[in-house]
Amino acid sequence: MWIKDPAGIHTSSRRSVDASRGLVVNTRTGAIVELVAAGVEPTRHDRVLDASAHVVLPGLINTHHHFYQTLTRAWAPVADAELFPWLQGLYPVWARLTPDALESAVTVAIAELLLSGCTTAADHHYVFPAGLEESVDIEADVVQRLGARAMLTRGSMSLGQDDGGLPPQSTVQDHDAILEDSRRVVETFHQRDEAARIRIGLAPCSPFSVTRELMRDTAQLASELDVRLHTHLAETIDEEDFCRERFGLRTVDYLESVGWLSSRTWLGHAIHLDDSEVARLGAASVGVAHCATSNMRLGSGTCRALELEEAGSPVGLGVDGSASNDGSNMIEEVRAALNIQRLAAGPARVPVARALNWATRGSAAALGWEGADLAMFTLDELRFAGAHDPVAALVLCGAHRADRVMVDGRWVMEDGALAGQDLERIIARQREQARLLMRG
Repeated sequence: MWIKDPAGIHTSSRRSVDASRGLVVNTRTGAIVELVAAGVEPTRHDRVLDASAHVVLPGLINTHHHFYQTLTRAWAPVADAELFPWLQGLYPVWARLTPDALESAVTVAIAELLLSGCTTAADHHYVFPAGLEESVDIEADVVQRLGARAMLTRGSMSLGQDDGGLPPQSTVQDHDAILEDSRRVVETFHQRDEAARIRIGLAPCSPFSVTRELMRDTAQLASELDVRLHTHLAETIDEEDFCRERFGLRTVDYLESVGWLSSRTWLGHAIHLDDSEVARLGAASVGVAHCATSNMRLGSGTCRALELEEAGSPVGLGVDGSASNDGSNMIEEVRAALNIQRLAAGPARVPVARALNWATRGSAAALGWEGADLAMFTLDELRFAGAHDPVAALVLCGAHRADRVMVDGRWVMEDGALAGQDLERIIARQREQARLLMRG
């Protein structure tokens, strides 16, 4: 299929490429087989999609999320809290998760992401209360049903309040049970081919919710199974203080001490780093998920995305949990990242293309997962009236919703609607599950 003559196109290529006449995609494999330059015709195509009203982007890639948190958005008791009290308020609520509640939450999160032009998402699920031991299985079913791609990370918490951690005991699991299930979900769901729809990573939650032994043993298991590692790190000063008091180390020193300082790893947030730590993460090619909206919402600080990228770390974007962002919108996250980084470094160092590359090429590198999916946006809303550069308009004018999304060569969204999904039913079910969760 020739996606012909778009109003604008961003290729996310490392070199200058003329694709002003669009691209040709193999709809059987999803592969992009040709970029079409000005003044030429594609060498081969059998169908044409007129894209003259669309701006074409690579499918956006979300590197850090907590799907289950769509059930606890804008909850008044923690609406104005920083990270640690925010978590302490929500842990008891999340401990009441049920399979039905999780299935609804994941459906909402993935639907929201697809609507925003996001085709691949990394989810960090670390809450496994009794009865919800097969959480990753539920997530995998929803991903396949909605037609997205996902890096589903088997998260974990093993350090409860009784042993000096932050989470209540009802939310933590046994060390050996965590490792056994981690192996199971990799062997069951992880796809290694280029057309993979689901991959698995291993993801102890954070230094303040897992033991040092679990961090070390998870790294060894990830190496054995050849999968990626993910965790929260250096998100707040409270976390830095916790690491100093419990381990006698700063966060990056702790990361190295448990065998995580490698290109297998990508981190959520990575805010509170000094110059030497930025250099060490970059030298090790540790990826970073920059979660601009969540960082602002919780007042956590600003990721040193520019310095990390320039030091060698792959930098991608993440919407984070939908209770610390209160949304799951990737194109909005591009705008947030652009603006907060410009506040620190100025527009010249953070052009629109750099922010879009974080959400595409940078995110793919952080996950170690190159994709060839597409997101197409129209500029027919009031917010775009008077805009001139179509690609810049998506970011600067605040695009919110895609019009078409292609995953693996198949349209999962056309004319602004998700294929085969009843959004009114999804919304109604989510509201009911959220009400039941709060009622306990």
